[in-house]
Amino acid sequence: MALGLAAKKEIVAEVSEVASRALSVAVAEYRGMEVAELTDLRVKAREQGVYLKVIRNTLAKRALADSKFADLDSALTGPLIYGFSVEAPGGAARLFKDFAKQNDKLNVTALSIGSGLLGPDKLDAVASLPTRDEALAKLLATFKAPVGKFVRTINEVPTKFVRVLAAIKDEK
Repeated sequence: MALGLAAKKEIVAEVSEVASRALSVAVAEYRGMEVAELTDLRVKAREQGVYLKVIRNTLAKRALADSKFADLDSALTGPLIYGFSVEAPGGAARLFKDFAKQNDKLNVTALSIGSGLLGPDKLDAVASLPTRDEALAKLLATFKAPVGKFVRTINEVPTKFVRVLAAIKDEK
């Protein structure tokens, strides 16, 4: 079905708006996948807060041209599905990585976290990026560790004194 100019402008505007809010983008080739498999991928994407879109590459180039993901321009060839991570930086990469384990027809071709084009070899690194909650938990643990160690150190002095008294009592 051919798209009219108004529909194309609407798609470009929608993808541009999502790209402006996105933390990262993963692009994968879906050649040979069946409709049921793509539907399953879309369901999983909705569950994980990832925006998926299959659009023409020329429209994607226009939509991404003024965003921090403009570097993807050179990697946009072939039948591609675009995954925009809005909630967590590694969301789309994690989704594609997990789905590719079950379906070998999905091949990640490019990634971007807004600081340059990353190849498919960086998929594991981007997919392992923590979510916001995980990052906050790690930060809190980092802040909490020295304080906890200090408290245990302070507590050790009276505890050691009590052990010495108990040892003296046991000797007598």
